[in-house]
Amino acid sequence: MGVALVVFAAALGLAVGSFLNVVIHRVPRRESVVWPGSRCPRCGAPIRARDNVPLLSYLLLRGRCRRCRSPIPARYPLVEGLTGALFAAAAWEFGPGLRLLWALALLAALVALAATDLEHRLLPNAVVLPAAAAGLILSAAADPARWWAYPLSALGVAGGLLALALARPGGMGMGDVKMGGMLGAFLGPYAFLAVFLGALGGALVGGGLMALGRAGRESRLPFGTFMALGGAAALFFGPELWGLYLGLLG
Repeated sequence: MGVALVVFAAALGLAVGSFLNVVIHRVPRRESVVWPGSRCPRCGAPIRARDNVPLLSYLLLRGRCRRCRSPIPARYPLVEGLTGALFAAAAWEFGPGLRLLWALALLAALVALAATDLEHRLLPNAVVLPAAAAGLILSAAADPARWWAYPLSALGVAGGLLALALARPGGMGMGDVKMGGMLGAFLGPYAFLAVFLGALGGALVGGGLMALGRAGRESRLPFGTFMALGGAAALFFGPELWGLYLGLLG
């Protein structure tokens, strides 16, 4: 059952990743994600079903549109492959049950937001707010004894990020604030760890880019992307990382 579940989750993740690519491309442009069907953004040719198989079609087409031969962005197979791998890891970690559904919903939201922020510097309300609502519902259902911890964490994380955004205008957007609340809705108190890990990752990458001369002090990094990485780390390793931190404090 364990291996079969992992394989099924991986296949589901590939399909979900294909849909997330539509979300990443269309939502920032305020386009519908259901109509019209998938088509080449260059020539407008509808994408046939045989050319819309996650990962496989990209390989068979050698990364180009069948009609106009324009390159297909590498983001498409990367998002599909990453979502499939994360879904498989969640199935292995959580096994069958409501906790797995909770984890998959969070991972899908994190992949969509990370890629959208990286590509468009935007964390759309159309993704963040429904994900936060789903997080509150699924978290309360999966952990009914501590249902109150999730809305409180959502308010606490969002409030902390809002204070930082007001203290330093331009350093953080309201999308980051809302995404922090979404992490709290899913992860409860571990959302604070997710934000810390995101800030640490952003600082390390930013420092490296500055050392290489690729960024300046005023350069803005996609903080939502780093929070998404922190959220995934907290999902899989939250208790272990928190225990390690407490151990370092003695």
